[in-house]
Amino acid sequence: MISKYKKLNAFYIKMSGEKDLEKLLKTMKPEHILGEYVFCVVHDLANLNLNDVIMTFKEQEGTTIVIKKEFADSLKLEYSFIASWITLTVHSSLEAVGLTAAFSNALSQEGISCNVVAAFYHDHIFVDKKDTDKTMEILNRFSK
Repeated sequence: MISKYKKLNAFYIKMSGEKDLEKLLKTMKPEHILGEYVFCVVHDLANLNLNDVIMTFKEQEGTTIVIKKEFADSLKLEYSFIASWITLTVHSSLEAVGLTAAFSNALSQEGISCNVVAAFYHDHIFVDKKDTDKTMEILNRFSK
């Protein structure tokens, strides 16, 4: 039997999350995290305060970071896309099927590009700053 809790260092973390697509869509409760966020590529993390970094992902070409625009500007990092950050507050399972497809399809029908990050507890969506209000409207329709 697989435990619904797993020991991580000295802590136990809850392993389960919602897998039922209908429940996920009805209870995803999108939350707009205020601020402007950018995707940058760096080759050395040593000069960064990792507390300021939202996300890192290492690729062959360099490490992509998501960071507040104001921090990127102060570090003179290059970016080409200014995004809003929207978190789906439902605890979705990493094994859930169809959630990303459902909301990304709805957004694409309105011409809205989304960049999705699935973390342990929640899915996070980055959309062009100008599309924030429309994205929130579309995502909130799922709960009706």
